[in-house]
Amino acid sequence: MSEKQQNRASSTGLIAAIAASSCCIAPVVAAIAGIGSFSASLSWIEPLRPYLIGFAVLAIGYAWYINLKPKAEDNCGCEVERKPRFYEGRPFLIGITLFAMLSIGFPSYSHYLLPAQEVHVAADGEFITVKLDVTGMTCTGCEVHVNTASSEVNGVKSATSDYENESAVIVFDPAITDVEQISDHIEKETGYSVRKAKK
Repeated sequence: MSEKQQNRASSTGLIAAIAASSCCIAPVVAAIAGIGSFSASLSWIEPLRPYLIGFAVLAIGYAWYINLKPKAEDNCGCEVERKPRFYEGRPFLIGITLFAMLSIGFPSYSHYLLPAQEVHVAADGEFITVKLDVTGMTCTGCEVHVNTASSEVNGVKSATSDYENESAVIVFDPAITDVEQISDHIEKETGYSVRKAKK
């Protein structure tokens, strides 16, 4: 019975850990796969992240407790010894724990996983710099998501976003695109809200 409890606890913890970072994992996966708007549907999970992380830590901690606690002695000889299955052993639990830790920490290193974006700009264009208020970003993975979406718009020279200040600074060629087109594309691809631009 304790092996089943351990398996349930470790599986639950792993699922919670992945769910806790799905709002940050999805944009990176979507950007790599070229399906940006898919990830916008997971932005609602972000407010639940602290609870999911806590749940994952508790569930995996409970699995470790079950794994490490001494087994009760069998005084009557009724229990038949069987070799534990792979997913019931300590190496598997170590693997799940490490994978959960990587999932939970994903927002802090996600920006390293995206390829550099190709920017489509006219060679001799006059550029305008605009600052947009972007709400909904909560980590560096979100910044990468906004930068990637901005860079997809023809005429954008550069995009730099900051989740702490809820802003994005976009440099673009007004002969090719405009603020509304850039804002609409960011909202469509990321699911974040873009408020009026500041010069």
